[in-house]
Amino acid sequence: MTVDSTTRRPTLDALTRDLGNGPDTVATYGEFGPQSLPTSPLRFPDGAAFRVEIPSVEGPECLDAALAEAQRLQVPVRRLSQGSGVMLQTDAELDRMAARAADVGVEVSLFARPCAAWGISAASLAPLGAVFGSAARGSEQLIAVLEDIQRAADHGIRSVLVSDLGVLASFGRMRARGELPGDMQAKVSVMLPVANPASAEVLVGLGADTLNLQTDLSLAQIASIRSVVDVPLDIYVEAPDSIGGFLRYEELAALVRVAAPVYLKFGLRNAPEVYPSGSHLDNVTVALTRERVRRARIGLERMARAGMDLTTSEPGASGLAVPQPRPRRTKSATVPI
Repeated sequence: MTVDSTTRRPTLDALTRDLGNGPDTVATYGEFGPQSLPTSPLRFPDGAAFRVEIPSVEGPECLDAALAEAQRLQVPVRRLSQGSGVMLQTDAELDRMAARAADVGVEVSLFARPCAAWGISAASLAPLGAVFGSAARGSEQLIAVLEDIQRAADHGIRSVLVSDLGVLASFGRMRARGELPGDMQAKVSVMLPVANPASAEVLVGLGADTLNLQTDLSLAQIASIRSVVDVPLDIYVEAPDSIGGFLRYEELAALVRVAAPVYLKFGLRNAPEVYPSGSHLDNVTVALTRERVRRARIGLERMARAGMDLTTSEPGASGLAVPQPRPRRTKSATVPI
């Protein structure tokens, strides 16, 4: 992407002079965050420190919109994730998403559903029941989620979002036994909270390939998690209202420095909740997708103004779970008309 980073902001120059701490003042108090925190030495396999992820890409129409907007705004999107689940895509839609993403070397991560909040769980509707909502309720939902994962793999998808501890453990065992492709990745959802180093270690031990951290963690708390795991961290730069609605653009450079390798996720505050989505909401979800890409452009411009190196992964880079479209092991369901 092309970003004009040649102009340093006068306000920051003035801050440096007023505080009298020399050229490092901006790095200490401004864009780069507290320098007392350790700089992560880790990187993606290709040496990149960060990659851009656009979440809530709810189907083929949104995927096409995200890629078109990314090209228009020169945003190097490398991962597209989705929340409505494999279960709410037709066979043809899964094939279309896998083929389109493979063509451009972009990862697609689809949510493995269902969950308690989408079933008949009464507890998930109770005043404190939200804590149960993302769990796979009972053996029936556990099996359904694992079938969702297998179906995704059959269509060439190589990354799934997981929000249940038992599902993650089962995923890890299935992959180890060869029941899932060896390059299939488990992306731990923000709905399975990763809020401390011990939890992060447990999830990685069960098979997690990337961890979406709780949205309100401080830089120091993120650094503590990075100190014990090597897998990429997924961090919301802008979080939806339902998980905090935080905007952390001023921390972008520090997030990359402390958390690398990191997927920078550009969600959207002040936007309608669309899960579970479908074609009846295409006008809304497509517009939201385009705005998320625009938010990513805003974030990258801010990083450039802070003097950051914006070098990121190329399409199809090592470690990206790019779909691998292929003939499926099972035929599409025949539906009587």
